[in-house]
Amino acid sequence: MSNPRPVALVTGSSRGIGKALAIMLAKKGYDLVICGKTTQPHPKLQGSLPETESELHALGATVLSCSVDIRMEDQIQSMFQQIEEKFGRLDVLINNASAIDLSPVEKLSAKKYDLMQQVNVRGSFLCAQAAYPLLKHSPQAHVLSLSPPIDLNPKWFNPHLGYTISKYGMSMLVLGLSAAWKADRIAVNALWPATIIKTAAIEFNFPPALLNKARTVDIVADAAAWIVSSNPETCTGNFFVDEDVLRAHGLNDFSAYAVDPTQTLFPDLYLSR
Repeated sequence: MSNPRPVALVTGSSRGIGKALAIMLAKKGYDLVICGKTTQPHPKLQGSLPETESELHALGATVLSCSVDIRMEDQIQSMFQQIEEKFGRLDVLINNASAIDLSPVEKLSAKKYDLMQQVNVRGSFLCAQAAYPLLKHSPQAHVLSLSPPIDLNPKWFNPHLGYTISKYGMSMLVLGLSAAWKADRIAVNALWPATIIKTAAIEFNFPPALLNKARTVDIVADAAAWIVSSNPETCTGNFFVDEDVLRAHGLNDFSAYAVDPTQTLFPDLYLSR
């Protein structure tokens, strides 16, 4: 017998955007599957799976917490077996887990290049593939990728080619799966922030001064809530920007999302605005 409440899986949900997405879905009445590698407090990074799980329980969600390295196919398969056994359904998959290194070609190690391709592209592909047998039975099936619209301007390739290949690979999955699964009424969309978002990834990859020019993770979570509540038959194959989603639903003042409202916001990569 399947779970009476809808179920969502958010990859990379120990902290940051992934954690915010899981909390948002719990508030919307979802039970959650969370996964990541941080099962104990990290010396440098805030957040862990147990902390996320505790916050979700406090919101009334039933939670399946899985220690998973999404580079490992056997760990993904085990997680989906647990999902089927515990819930008997899956309604939403959010491919959030991502690795980032903005080094140029001449400085990017093979190890870091492989990590980005394995987590961002391969991991997203394998999770979507494993989710399909459950998603196709959902009346409100959504796959959401945290990846950008594909802009072929060389300025997005030249400074950090390895990272761009991996994020555009995730976006190509959106293009392909939205067409392949349309007949099954599984919506597949992408979401990308208009500005940089204050996360651990930003702290490690951007100058400290930029942190005050960022927005909080909540803007991405709020935009995602609208996307996964949309009609999967008509809302698929889109590359959404968080601001545009919220503006379409009547919100025009985004100042509450700013880390420091007095600062000029710093635009995210891949958006020519």
